[in-house]
Amino acid sequence: MVHDTIRVDAPLREVYDQWTQFEEFPRFMDGVEEVRQLDDRHCHWRTRVAGVTREFDTEIVDQLPDERISWRTVGGDVKQKGVVTFQRLDEAHTEVTLAMELEPEGIAEKAASAVGMVDSRVGSDLLRFKEFIEERDTATGGWRGRLRPADAEGAPEGMDATGTTEAKDTPPMPPDDGPPAPPARPMPPVDPGHL
Repeated sequence: MVHDTIRVDAPLREVYDQWTQFEEFPRFMDGVEEVRQLDDRHCHWRTRVAGVTREFDTEIVDQLPDERISWRTVGGDVKQKGVVTFQRLDEAHTEVTLAMELEPEGIAEKAASAVGMVDSRVGSDLLRFKEFIEERDTATGGWRGRLRPADAEGAPEGMDATGTTEAKDTPPMPPDDGPPAPPARPMPPVDPGHL
């Protein structure tokens, strides 16, 4: 598991709103070439890591404004799940914690994982996100909808409304089972770069 935390010198709402702008991720995430929002719950990603280009889809399993967003990959050969949490420290500061589980594919990616490049990349991505949001007066947009785990395709029975299935001291990770869900509804109009 990859886990990192950073303090951002910006208000909670602004930080959370910026993170929901997934199509902006290539501006601060190393190796992310494109993210396309398919609907409220699904995104299509194109990445290039360790010289290997991959395309895959992700599903948001749980999204609670100003608190957390958890996701998992659906379909394809990329296996990943994670959660990002947001904690208000005071009026002008927010703590962002990112936890991910991933299974490297191929020799180059496994080698990169073995030498700690994945851990380093996550920390660098968080630092670039911090710089990106701190240099702006406001987020590039925001989406404040609530997505519940029980509504996600293949969500296990018994998952509570917070998506918690693990110990309280560990951010809850989304389930990784079940087939990909079809788009549930058309994407509502938003400011540029909705997640």
